Amino acid sequence: MAIDVDTLQKLRSDMEVPQLDLSWLNLEEESHWGMRAKPGKRGLTLDEIEIGPYGEVPEHTDNRSLKPRGAIARPDAPRMPASYSNRSDVYSDNLRLLYEEGVQRQWSSATDIPWETLEPLPDDIERAMCQLCTMLTEVEFIAGDTPGQWLPQINSEHHEVKLFLLTQIMDEARHLDVFRKRALANGGGLMSATPGDILRVIIEAKDFTEMSAMMHVFAEGFVQSMFRMGEYIGQNEAEKRIFRLCGQDESRHLAFGVMHLKHVMETEPSRREEIHHYLDKCEEALTAGSSVDTEAGSYMIESLAILMGGGVKNIDKGMERAMAVQRKRVNEYVHRLAVAGLGDRRDRIYPMLRPMLDPAPN
Repeated sequence: MAIDVDTLQKLRSDMEVPQLDLSWLNLEEESHWGMRAKPGKRGLTLDEIEIGPYGEVPEHTDNRSLKPRGAIARPDAPRMPASYSNRSDVYSDNLRLLYEEGVQRQWSSATDIPWETLEPLPDDIERAMCQLCTMLTEVEFIAGDTPGQWLPQINSEHHEVKLFLLTQIMDEARHLDVFRKRALANGGGLMSATPGDILRVIIEAKDFTEMSAMMHVFAEGFVQSMFRMGEYIGQNEAEKRIFRLCGQDESRHLAFGVMHLKHVMETEPSRREEIHHYLDKCEEALTAGSSVDTEAGSYMIESLAILMGGGVKNIDKGMERAMAVQRKRVNEYVHRLAVAGLGDRRDRIYPMLRPMLDPAPN
């Protein structure tokens, strides 16, 4: 396409030099010029760059712009919709470590799973694995969608929280991808969807700590306990590695949730009853998803029982093992809450979960 004459004439003419304002070059007194971050043993991680004023995470901030922590504020910067101004609302003390680990331990469902080890399985075992993978694909949709809702509400002064949640979203995308692939890779396919309503309690949370307690500590804690049984559930090396790698990722999400609750309990102990209310709500709603008395729960428990027992013919033995996993999940959940400073949850746990508790330690 030809350039019109007027445009061509302007290109050939001497351009008027705009008036430059280089005042930003002269900010030594206001900035922290000369401070140098140096790589450590693990490289130039967040720990290495959070030095001096840059590493001072504010307990409260009035910053409503996108100003990075340590940058010089502009009075004309537009306000952004971040709603959390207190560190205790969103923070945990292990965020930097979890972010770096999340970045360094990414894996590919396409190339890091030995798909060649899949072999034809008896129909009942293949169907059980495909049903479990169908349910886990649904679970991972919620686990990835939910953190994304909260990113705009987290203040840029607390950017470590944003960074960690972004790694979680990537983890969950990979999980729903790998479980869907497993369902389709061995002659089976996706099985029955769950009702889905039991998961809505997570994505409908109205507060960040409410969301984290429900998703990171309760829901992902239960999923993590199941992933740890991957050696029993997996019928081949591909499946075993799927559960190991997904469990590795879930450990980070769970670690954030526990340490965030711990931070809240240490800095805002007045929120104890509020958090117990959140746990009341999610225990009742999500227990339905793991109870044999409900459709969704029976699909999961029966699938686990077939896989752990070695087929329908051994369903009784498999059911014993599946219920042992349930007990392990509940006890690990209560232990994590004790670490977070909510040891009194043992006495307030949802009645349907109480029979699974081991005796309290002396």
